This record gives sequence, structure tokens and C-alpha cells, in this order.
Amino acid sequence: VLSATVKRQMELPFDLLLGRVTFEIWTGYWPLHKEAWPAVETATKYVVSDTMTRHEWEPSVFLGGDVAGKIAELKRQPGPDLHVYGSATLVQTLLVHGLVDALRLKIYPVSLGCGKRLFADGTAPASFKLTGSEVTPSGVIMVEYERSGGCPARP
Repeated sequence: VLSATVKRQMELPFDLLLGRVTFEIWTGYWPLHKEAWPAVETATKYVVSDTMTRHEWEPSVFLGGDVAGKIAELKRQPGPDLHVYGSATLVQTLLVHGLVDALRLKIYPVSLGCGKRLFADGTAPASFKLTGSEVTPSGVIMVEYERSGGCPARP
């Protein structure tokens, strides 16, 4: 069930928006395993970094400085959806600036007790509507949400 969902998501038209650390991890794997996900090779990889400005894994575009402004401008341009995988620090920036249009979450029945929080302090209030859900036999909950507006008014 999980594999079928991930495969379906990987077949959507996309460009990638990645943090530098995730990009560096991916550069050691995906160019060597392109047969498993051919579209990752041709997708534009937008990499958020103030230190990295180029890489041989093309097409790659590096974003530094006003990242939120640059991503907002990217979202206004025609093209495929921007998909973010991992990149927890980048996700926080996107949430804080209200730049998330949809969430595809895979919730595993494991409690780590530490680590990065998806909805940390400073996250912009927003409403999302459920557009899909599925539970695997092992208990992984896969949910898809689309942005449905700002934070609902408090009573």
C-alpha cells in the first residue's frame, strides 16, 4: 500500500524544492539509481543554500538570500508543482511564510520523543482540508491535505 502511494506521487509532474542537506544526500543516491525514478533526473532541483552555488547534478538552481521571496516568485511562474521531500528546516520556512499549498504526510506509529517538529513555534496559522487518506496494514497513515484558507476565527 505504501509503495503504491509513493509510486503514484513520484509519477506526478514536479520540480523539486530541497534544502542543501537533503540535496547533498540525494546527490549521492539518485544519479546512481535513476532507473527507479527517471523523472528525478529531468526535474529542476531548486536548492536552498547560502553556501552552495552550483553542482554537476543538473538541472539545479540555487536559492540564497530572501528564500521566501524567491520561492513565492517561483510559485507565481508557470510550471509543475514544487515537491519538497525531507528538508525539515526548509519546510519550517515554507510554513512560517504561508507558502505550503498541500501536505502529503506519512505518519508512522513510532514516538521518537525528540527531533524536529513539523508544526513548530512560528508556523503561520492555516487551514487544510483532507483530500485523501489511507492506512497501511502496518499502521502507517498516509494523508493528503490541500490549503483551504487562513486560520479559522477563534470563538
